Amino acid sequence: MKQLIDFIPLILFFASFKAMGIYKATAILLGSTVAVYGGLWIHQKKLDQTQAITLGATLLFGGMTLAFHSDTFIKLKAPMVSYLSALLFLGSSFWGEKTFSERMMGHVFHMEAPQWKRFNLMWVVFFVILGSTNFYIAFHFERWWVTFKVFGSMAMTIIFVVIQTVIFRDHLS
Repeated sequence: MKQLIDFIPLILFFASFKAMGIYKATAILLGSTVAVYGGLWIHQKKLDQTQAITLGATLLFGGMTLAFHSDTFIKLKAPMVSYLSALLFLGSSFWGEKTFSERMMGHVFHMEAPQWKRFNLMWVVFFVILGSTNFYIAFHFERWWVTFKVFGSMAMTIIFVVIQTVIFRDHLS
């Protein structure tokens, strides 16, 4: 359910972009993101790390898009969130007792530390590829970037998760 709630602002952004253009869509993205994550924060008394990063990036890049009336900033949001995620996952391999992957997926997979590091490194590589793909499409295929941001990124993530699940299927709890 939580993952579906996280997609509400993105779906509203996509629909409003198609109907009203980038600046109104960005305003709707900002408002819906604050509403969704504000509601989650009130209900749960906290946001998880990915939600906090998404909220912060949306406020920063969406706010700059509207303030400077330049779509460059909102186009940078998805790649920058992906690159930040890659850095955080990579950093978790060196700091702390568990990688981010193990903290998030430890209830699904039962593995030893070397397998978790490999699992985690796969996420690092995935986030770099996802960020680079988002960046390339945003600035070279401007007509398609919103569609890719919503549906292409989601498809890439689902395909990656399926591949990773197949690779690590012997470690499923």
